[in-house]
Amino acid sequence: MEAVDLPPDAIEVGRIADAWGIKGWFKVLPHSASPEALFSSRRWYLQPPAQGGKAFAGTGLLRIREAKEHSDSIVALAHEVDDRNAAEALKGARVFVPRSSFPTAGDDEYYWVDLIGLDVVNREGVALGQVRELMSTGPQTVLVLAYEAAGKPQERMIPFVSAYVDSVDLPGRRIIVDWQPDY
Repeated sequence: MEAVDLPPDAIEVGRIADAWGIKGWFKVLPHSASPEALFSSRRWYLQPPAQGGKAFAGTGLLRIREAKEHSDSIVALAHEVDDRNAAEALKGARVFVPRSSFPTAGDDEYYWVDLIGLDVVNREGVALGQVRELMSTGPQTVLVLAYEAAGKPQERMIPFVSAYVDSVDLPGRRIIVDWQPDY
């Protein structure tokens, strides 16, 4: 695996779970229910796992030959991985792809990574907080906002559905919602 620098727009999209088969395929657990970013990029950047054994250090580049869905995960084959032993050595590695290689989102579709950090205000212009994370509850996604009240960190949750979200302004880094601070 070639040692490289991590691209400045790299986003962590999954981790390698284990080898798959005997010909160098490996199983990837995506961080998203919609792993399009893994399929759209043929260059994956790996970093060692945050904990546990490390078969390599720094950032390595894998040139992906093929990636496909398999059950609840993704399986992939890279030019640099020739057999099961090489695939097993990647176990636990974190997978990054450049944000610029993500497929274009459709109208009124957003990548979660693009929403994190946006300011959320209501229709009256009252600041409700900043998006800290998003949470999937099954039927809908929820914005988890961080804000301060009486000098203490607080959390507010707003369903990310059209009934409450009026607009998302990515260039302006702002989401306007039909929500009140006392909800």
